[in-house]
Amino acid sequence: MAKTILVIDDEADVRIYLTRLLHKHGYQTVTAEDGFQGIEAAREHRPDLVILDLMMPRKSGTDFYRKLSSDKELAETPVIVVSGLAGRHLAVKKPEAVFDKPIVPREFLAAVRKALGEDE
Repeated sequence: MAKTILVIDDEADVRIYLTRLLHKHGYQTVTAEDGFQGIEAAREHRPDLVILDLMMPRKSGTDFYRKLSSDKELAETPVIVVSGLAGRHLAVKKPEAVFDKPIVPREFLAAVRKALGEDE
């Protein structure tokens, strides 16, 4: 069964690009436009991994991460940060990886596989 990855980003083109890239490599995706939608999607779909932007309207990625971390059922969900925000490595306590936008697909997919515990 394919692993499910939740992609949270307020930019539609980034969500589309990441979901197409992940689908091409056999992953299922769920998307959200901000932290509010993200936490709802995480609770509903129980993703194996979260790809998280930090700067979003309404509820930021940092706010989403705090909520995720305090939820007993979701706290162990690995997170990869994809953001152009300075200091992004400090926004999430234990990110699996941190990427600048735009991502390098090969490096990004390697981090996804590693975060999911998959061998290359």
